[in-house]
Amino acid sequence: MTFFTVFFQMLALLIMIGAGYFVTKKGMLDAHTNNQMSDLIVNIFNPMLVLASAANSVGQISLAAMKLAGIIAVGMFLAFIIAGMVLSPLFEKDRELRKIFQLMFVFSNVGFIGIPVISSIFGAEYVVYVSEFMLVYTLVFYTYGIALMDGKFSKDSLRAMVNPGTIAGLLAMAVILFEIQLPEFLNTAVTYLGNVTSPMALVAVGFALADSDIKKVFCQPRLYLFSVVKLLVLPLLLLPLLRFAVGTSDLLSVCMVMFGMPVGNMPLILGNQRGLDVTACSAAIILSTVLCVLTVPVLLLFTG
Repeated sequence: MTFFTVFFQMLALLIMIGAGYFVTKKGMLDAHTNNQMSDLIVNIFNPMLVLASAANSVGQISLAAMKLAGIIAVGMFLAFIIAGMVLSPLFEKDRELRKIFQLMFVFSNVGFIGIPVISSIFGAEYVVYVSEFMLVYTLVFYTYGIALMDGKFSKDSLRAMVNPGTIAGLLAMAVILFEIQLPEFLNTAVTYLGNVTSPMALVAVGFALADSDIKKVFCQPRLYLFSVVKLLVLPLLLLPLLRFAVGTSDLLSVCMVMFGMPVGNMPLILGNQRGLDVTACSAAIILSTVLCVLTVPVLLLFTG
């Protein structure tokens, strides 16, 4: 897969982000509608895409590959937790705000952006691998993420692990494990609902871009440095270990893309809930999402 092949796939996603920016600036999309769209994506369309991916991957993806993807997902989050602890002081001196940068290193947008990227570059059947990263993400967020911000574990946060995304991920694992064939009418419905995910998620990113202060997003040198470290340096440092674990296969490329995903929304949400200044986090989410149009092709170029 050449650099330009991947680049033009990513450019198509950027155009969809641009569509969200355009309709927001024209007043056709407001905050209330965007919130409703986000709820639909998180609670219905994303879970349906994960389930549809599993249903369409029966017999095509081995159980050994699924198991290996899960192990790699655990390893990725452990590596990012360590990186966040070591590197976050370089980007933020304030102890409390430094926690936001630690979370930004760890919690990438593996679902909202990862699913459209994987589906666009590799095909919808590979989204089933993303579901494993999303399951590990959920576990790490509601344990490490909450504990980092609050200084303790919370039973309420553990209960929040039961959500549509987690349930869909577990169902996807069951479909692959037991080679369950969904009835054609159900498979069609789930697939069509899942297909809504990519364009709607990218339009939502366009809304965030239109609703932000462009100068604060694109005029902060430390955020460019942070984005380069997160999107390129860390994934490339982990590539030799990934090659050792996987060898050469589509799984290697999928995992590399997962390593290079932009900052997700959960650090922003946690920071807002705790009353912290999340200006830098909001800007980093948008900046890293736009920059991944360039960095993902670079990562796949190194992956071969």
